[in-house]
Amino acid sequence: MEPADAAGEAGGGQAAVASETAADSAKQAPKRRFSGRPDDYEDGSGGASPINQPELGIKGWFRWFWRQLTSMRVALVLLLLLAVAAIPGSLVPQRGADPNGVLQYEADHPKLFKVLDAFPIQAFDVYSSVWFSAIYLLLFISLIGCILPRIGAHWRAWRGTPPKTPARLNRMAGFSETVVTNADASDAEKREFAEQAIELASGMLKKQRYRVERQGGEAVGKRPAWISVSAERGYLRETGNLIFHTGLVGVLVSVAIGGALTFNGQKVLVEGETMVNQLIDYDTVNSGNSFNDDSLEPFGLRLDDLEIDYIELDDPNVNAIGQVKEYRAKTTLISPDGSDESEEVIRVNHPLRVHGSPIYLIANGYAPTIVIRNTVGEIVYQESMPFIPQDTNLTSLGVVKVMHGLTDADGKALTDEDGKSIQLGLRGFFYPTQTENSSGAFTSNYPDLMNPVLTLDAFVGDLGVDDGIPQSVYSLDTTNMEQLTGRAIDVPSLRLTPGDTVELPNDLGTIELTATPRYASFDVMRNPAQIWILIFAVAALGGLIWSLFVPRRRVWVKAIIGDDGITLQYAGLARGDDPSLDRAVGELREQHREAL
Repeated sequence: MEPADAAGEAGGGQAAVASETAADSAKQAPKRRFSGRPDDYEDGSGGASPINQPELGIKGWFRWFWRQLTSMRVALVLLLLLAVAAIPGSLVPQRGADPNGVLQYEADHPKLFKVLDAFPIQAFDVYSSVWFSAIYLLLFISLIGCILPRIGAHWRAWRGTPPKTPARLNRMAGFSETVVTNADASDAEKREFAEQAIELASGMLKKQRYRVERQGGEAVGKRPAWISVSAERGYLRETGNLIFHTGLVGVLVSVAIGGALTFNGQKVLVEGETMVNQLIDYDTVNSGNSFNDDSLEPFGLRLDDLEIDYIELDDPNVNAIGQVKEYRAKTTLISPDGSDESEEVIRVNHPLRVHGSPIYLIANGYAPTIVIRNTVGEIVYQESMPFIPQDTNLTSLGVVKVMHGLTDADGKALTDEDGKSIQLGLRGFFYPTQTENSSGAFTSNYPDLMNPVLTLDAFVGDLGVDDGIPQSVYSLDTTNMEQLTGRAIDVPSLRLTPGDTVELPNDLGTIELTATPRYASFDVMRNPAQIWILIFAVAALGGLIWSLFVPRRRVWVKAIIGDDGITLQYAGLARGDDPSLDRAVGELREQHREAL
C-alpha cells in the first residue's frame, strides 16, 4: 500500500507541476475560440445593445399619421368627440338660429360674452366654428380612409374562393370525427366512398347557402390522402357593415351640403293677410352660406281662417276643458301670376308641401286690431299686432310702437329739446276670457273669445329705434321713456273691449280696439339634401341591422383515407361572435351521417 501511496504522491506532484506549466502556457498562448467566429471578432460588453431604428422621414410620418387617422378606434373617438362638441350649441343661443337671443345674452353678460365670442371659442357659432369643422372633417376623412380599403378587401374576398382546409381541424370549433371501416374494401372503394361523402356534404352546404370548394391531397410520407369541402358564408355581414359606414359618410356629406344650401323662413300671418315666397317678405330667415335667394320657387299664401276646436263643457274629461283638440289653418295657395288659386288646410304635423318645401303651422294667438289717432283725428297707427301667449289660456303680451305723428292740441308735431319726434309706446296684455284672480289681477281662464279685454300701459319719449341697434317688435325699451299709466305710478291702465275707444293720457289722442282676429305663424323650410339624409340614414340603419343578424362562418368536412378506413372530420370557425356555430356544425354532422 505504501509504494502505491508514494507513487501516488509522486504522481500527484508531477500532475501539479504539469498543471502549473499548462496554466502558464495558457496565459502566454493566444486564446482560441471554437464557436466558429473569426479570430478577429470582438465580443460585446454583455449589456443590452441599443436599438437603432431608421428615421421615418416626412413620408414615414405621414404614413403613420394616416394609419392612425383611418383606424376604427380613432373614428369612434372622433364620433364621440363630435357629439360632445355639439353640446355647447344647446347651452347658449346661436346666431344662425336665435340672433335675438345672442343680443340678449350680450346685454345680460357683456364681459362673459366677449370671452365666449372670441376666436377660437366661438360659442355663439358652434356649428360653423373652426374647431367643430375640424372635428367634422377629420371624422369624414377617417371614415373614408376606413371604408375604401375594406371595400377592396371585401370585393376580393367576394370574388375569391373559400379558404383552404386546415391540416388540424381538431383545433377548430365544434370539432368531431367519425371512423368508417370496412376490412374488405379496396383502396379504390375507399376513395370512392370518400368522394361520395364529400360530394354529399358539399350539396348539403350549398343548400344552406354556403360557397363551397372541394380540395384534396395525395398521401405524402406518413400523411394519408384526404378529400375535403371548404365552405364559407356570411359575406353579407361585411356588406352590411360597409353599407352602415357608407351610410354614415353619406349622412355627413348630406348634412354638410344641406347646411350650406338650406333655407328656413318664418312668417306671422293675421287672418286675411297674404305672404309671398320672397326673402324680403319673411319675418325671420335662417339660411346656409351657399344659399341663393333666386332658388326660391315663387308662390303666395293667404290665411283665410284659423279654426281651433276646444274641449267643451260637455266633454266627460272635465279636467281637460279648454285644451285644444285640433288646429286648422284654412289657406289659399296662389300661383306666381295670381291666375290659379287652390284652397289648402294646414294642420299641426301635417304641412302643406309646395315645390318640395313643407310649410308648417308652428304657433298661433290673437292679434288685436288697434287704431290710434292724434289730437287732430289723423290715424297715426292702424295695425293688427300679434300678442305672444303666456299660458295655455292665451293670456298674451304685446307691444305697440308709434314712431311719428303725435301732435299737441294745436295740431303741431310733438318734439323734444333736440327736435326729435316724441314717440309713443304701449305695452299690455290681451285676455280672451278676462277674469280676476284672488289678488285682483286680471287673467284669462279660457282660450276662446268669451270676454275679450285689452289692457295697456302708455310710455312717451324715445323708443330707441333710431339708434341703429336692432330691436324686437315684441319688446319695448323704456330706458328713455316716461310712463304715463300703469300700476308702477298708480295710474289706471288703459282698458278696452272690442269696439271701445278711450282717450290717451296727456291729451295725446285716442285709441280704439276694432277687432280681435287670430294669427298663425308658419315655418317654410327648404333643404335640397333632406331626402338624401333620409336615404343614407335608412341605409345606415339597415346595414347595421343586417350586419348584426348575419353570422360570418366557415365550415369544413374532411375525409381522410387511411389503412383502417375513412375518417370523417367536421369543424367550423366563426368570423366574429357566433354562439350558434357549434350547434350548426353538430346539425350538419348528424344530417350527413344519416344521409350516408
